[in-house]
Formats: sequence, C-alpha cells, structure tokens
Amino acid sequence: MTITLYAWGTPNGRKASVALEEMELPYTVVPININERQQFQPDFLRISPNNKIPAIVDTDGPGGGPISVFESGAILLYLGEKTGKFLPASLRERVPVLEWLMWQMGGFGPMPGQVHHFAALEAEADRRYGLKRFSDETRRLYGVLDRRLAEVEFVAGALSVADFAILGWAWRHERHKVDLATYPNVQRWYETLFARPGVQRGFAAKLD
Repeated sequence: MTITLYAWGTPNGRKASVALEEMELPYTVVPININERQQFQPDFLRISPNNKIPAIVDTDGPGGGPISVFESGAILLYLGEKTGKFLPASLRERVPVLEWLMWQMGGFGPMPGQVHHFAALEAEADRRYGLKRFSDETRRLYGVLDRRLAEVEFVAGALSVADFAILGWAWRHERHKVDLATYPNVQRWYETLFARPGVQRGFAAKLD
C-alpha cells in the first residue's frame, strides 16, 4: 500500500508530508509545479477539482478500494482516521483538534498567504495598504496562538493533526516578517516540533 501525494513545496504541501512521515505511512510524491500551472491539467483536476495542492490518492482506502482526497485539512483528517494517530477517538478530545485545525484553515493560512502576495509586489503603492492590513491580522493570529500555547503543550493539548496544519504556515514566519522571539510560546512549540524526526523528514521530503 502506497499513498501518492500530489504536492509542491508550499506550507499546505508540507502539512501533508509532515503528517505522512509522523504517521509512518509509505508514500510517493508527484510534484505539481504550480508556477507552471500544472494544477490546471485535466488529470490533476480529476483528483483535485479546486485546482489546489495538495491532494492524495490512497490505493488502500476504506473497504480496501482506492480513494482520492483533496484539501489539506481533509487530508489530515483522513490520515488521522485511517491510522488512529494524532486524532483522538473521544469526541471531547477531538473537538479542540477540530477547532484549531479550522482556525488554521480559516485564518492562519489565508492571512499570511496575503502577506506573501503583497510583499512580492514591486510597486510600493500597490504593496502598502494590503501589506499593512494582512500583516496586522497575521500578527494578531500569532498572538492568539501564543496565548493558547501558554496554556497547553500543543494546540489541542496532545500532539495532533492541528499542529501539523499550523506548523506548515508557521514555517514561513520569516516571510511573514514575524520574529518568533516575540511570541515565546509559539517559539517553544515550533522548536519542539522541529526536533521531531518525523517533522524533519516531512520538511526534507522533495516536493518540487
């Protein structure tokens, strides 16, 4: 059984590779070069109709048949269900995992992503408004995360797929113009995760 990961070396791609490594699942990578718009090719759209990476195909899906999964959050939940790892069985324990995964998907991804966009613009007039708006919101989200991590070791208490999702974006903190020393609890969490061999393998995986 091998999972095929369709990805590129982006925060969302790294979420999936880290999860696969931490869950010790065998997988192969098919790079989807988003700079060359390969995400719009018909073969990939059959797997990921929203033309976004990552996506996976698991030949040993539910009932033993193949299944494809698109959207990084859905992939993390699927892999957690499949392996029983990093996704609690208890609904009470699962709720904070879902909360913090949705927090990442709804905010700590879209907002830093806008920072990436506006920071790359050459014209100062084009950059200024958008960069301030989304940088302020990104720093607010880092503050939310820092306050949460003052209370718990990992975002949902125990290590979970929510941590992998958030880490994919925190990995780009330098591009967000964020000094993690300003958020000491985030820095502690970040360093703890990057000390894990599975996380290291996930970020070392060649996705592009």
